[in-house]
Amino acid sequence: MSRFLTSAFYKFVDLPDFAQIQTPLLTVCQDNQVKGTILLASEGINGTIAGAPGGVAAVLKWLHADIRLADLEHKESWAAELPFYRMKVRLKAEIVTMQVAGLDPARTAGQYVKPQDWNALISEPGVVLVDARNDYEVAIGTFAGALNPKTKSFSDLPAWIEEQSKSGNALAAVDGKKPRIAMFCTGGIRCEKSTALLRQRGFDDVYHLQGGILKYLEQVPQDSSQWQGECFVFDERVSVGHGLLQGPLELCRSCRRPLGTVEKASPRYEKGITCPHCFDFKTEAQKRGFAERQRQVELARSRNQAHVGARMPARK
Repeated sequence: MSRFLTSAFYKFVDLPDFAQIQTPLLTVCQDNQVKGTILLASEGINGTIAGAPGGVAAVLKWLHADIRLADLEHKESWAAELPFYRMKVRLKAEIVTMQVAGLDPARTAGQYVKPQDWNALISEPGVVLVDARNDYEVAIGTFAGALNPKTKSFSDLPAWIEEQSKSGNALAAVDGKKPRIAMFCTGGIRCEKSTALLRQRGFDDVYHLQGGILKYLEQVPQDSSQWQGECFVFDERVSVGHGLLQGPLELCRSCRRPLGTVEKASPRYEKGITCPHCFDFKTEAQKRGFAERQRQVELARSRNQAHVGARMPARK
């Protein structure tokens, strides 16, 4: 039975006092036994939290009380186990890091396309469909026909756009006219910034999936869907499919890559320690540390106790 509510939200909005929001926001989350991660920056807020429905509702109510966040939208899904171990409210230079100066997604992002209208748009001739996520996310699922920039991090995307804008490439102008571009990402936040970048670079007909893949999987029936595979999510669920049901993948505790049956059948996979993606890049000392952490996790499980483990390496 699904007992825990997960809520994902973001908004690009001017928050010059974002540092002053950190402590009271963390307090209201802790008081309501809500866990997850919320990022605050001068450009806005980005977070995913989970807990009992009443606790999550209390945090959202607190956020909505700020007039700048009164229309903050969120996406909901359910989980049988709490998908986060801690509650973190972090101050950042950007709520999603692209490292491009002068972007203002709150005012210059592309046109929103509702999930119900997405299939029609991406089926139109001449529309270039771009997956704005990283390679490990695209590997487990994407829309049919989408371009994969094969980025390792979101900050790699500007260079890919610049390269693909050159003559003969996917985003190049034809007879002086730049192509129509439709972009998508997990929840929508990366597309807001990506489409703002495209418009800064002279692309006029730029669209993005409102609410991201998660909203599409929530609202579009599977029998009429153009989504293929699973959608990676940044919590203990690892992935979700249509209806936002938790998928079958597991997470490598060493490198945070999603693992399916093929990876887990590899001789380089050892639960909680290494997988084929990171086996060659972890030192013996690191592997020993992960092995001890896994031993402690299994010991706690045998005692029916919670164990948060050592802090996992952050994705760069």
